Amino acid sequence: MQLTPEEAEMLAGKQGNGKKKAMELLVALGEIYGADRLIPITSAHLSGVSYKTIGEGGIEFLEEMAKDSKVSVPTTLNPMGMDTMRWQEMRITEHFAARQMHIIRLYEKMGVEINCTCTPYLLTNRPRVGDHIAWAESSALSFANSVLGARTNREGGPGALAAAIIGRTPNYGLHLDENRRPTHIVEVDADIMKEEWSLVGHAVGRKLGSCVPFFRGLGNDVNGLKSLAAAMAASGSVAFFMVDKVTPDQPKTLEGLETVRIARKDIEESVQRLTSSTTPDLIAIGCPHLSENEMKQLASFLDGKTKKKDIEVWFCTSKGIYLRCPKERAVLEKFGKVLCDTCMVVAPIEGVHKVTASNSAKACSYLPGLCSQKVFCGSQRELLEMIL
Repeated sequence: MQLTPEEAEMLAGKQGNGKKKAMELLVALGEIYGADRLIPITSAHLSGVSYKTIGEGGIEFLEEMAKDSKVSVPTTLNPMGMDTMRWQEMRITEHFAARQMHIIRLYEKMGVEINCTCTPYLLTNRPRVGDHIAWAESSALSFANSVLGARTNREGGPGALAAAIIGRTPNYGLHLDENRRPTHIVEVDADIMKEEWSLVGHAVGRKLGSCVPFFRGLGNDVNGLKSLAAAMAASGSVAFFMVDKVTPDQPKTLEGLETVRIARKDIEESVQRLTSSTTPDLIAIGCPHLSENEMKQLASFLDGKTKKKDIEVWFCTSKGIYLRCPKERAVLEKFGKVLCDTCMVVAPIEGVHKVTASNSAKACSYLPGLCSQKVFCGSQRELLEMIL
């Protein structure tokens, strides 16, 4: 891999130990994947934020990097393991809370924006068509590639942080034109609603695995597309998909591609695969994080109704969206907790809850392994009717 004189200087440690370690990581990744050089990026988005997922080993890495390093491009964070204002209500231990805040302070010291969300593109970090970026959250990077037309690989947390510090990333994978071509055509039956696109994503990921699907006739609904991206990333490691008349990188031809149909039976099969219980003690909505429009839709549905069943309910969103929706928050707080900067997947819910219900195929895929949960996968309406 060819390095510029400045990059070689950083690799030699002449600009500090943090940049040296970051360059070592980027060069190693570049050599593994056959990159010819490093390319400039316009932003980064980091995973590895929750104390639950990174533990003490992750903290040691961040402490080392924070000694003399700062990010050189706008950089945002994934959800952490708790709401910083309501962690006691979430029944988080004092030890967990203290270590979580230490992680946040380390990122803050490095100049990272502390607005912890898996949907940074709904707030300040929204790349433009053709921007090269280094994002580590699977659903966010898929949305950025597929809907916004930016270019990023599926970065790991350390790699994304290294790229944020150096302001560059190895030139391979989805940064290259030849890897941004569809591998399959996907046709979704007309009776499948946008509220079910999360299940569409799960079905496609399960059927095709790692691929570049091209969706015909799907439409352009931001909330549906972010759910689709999240589910495909979880079930099939899909980092880039294409939607007819939506994705900026439209293919020149679809000739010779296999067509896969997603029908009602595929949706039903996904629900059956993801569901292991019908008696939740936690209902969690907001994976990916709720948008402003979703907050309004939820509040509109619940306004004037009364919660009749004693099940804990979480509505998960970012701090930015939380602050935009004071009226909607007031309605939703009558039915549950509106939590900022965290979610059911990266919070330590296994110490408190046994069965979690969600309308997110991504969450339902991860909850059994990451949180030791039995799962009920249902529509948003089904979840809300459980408490009414």
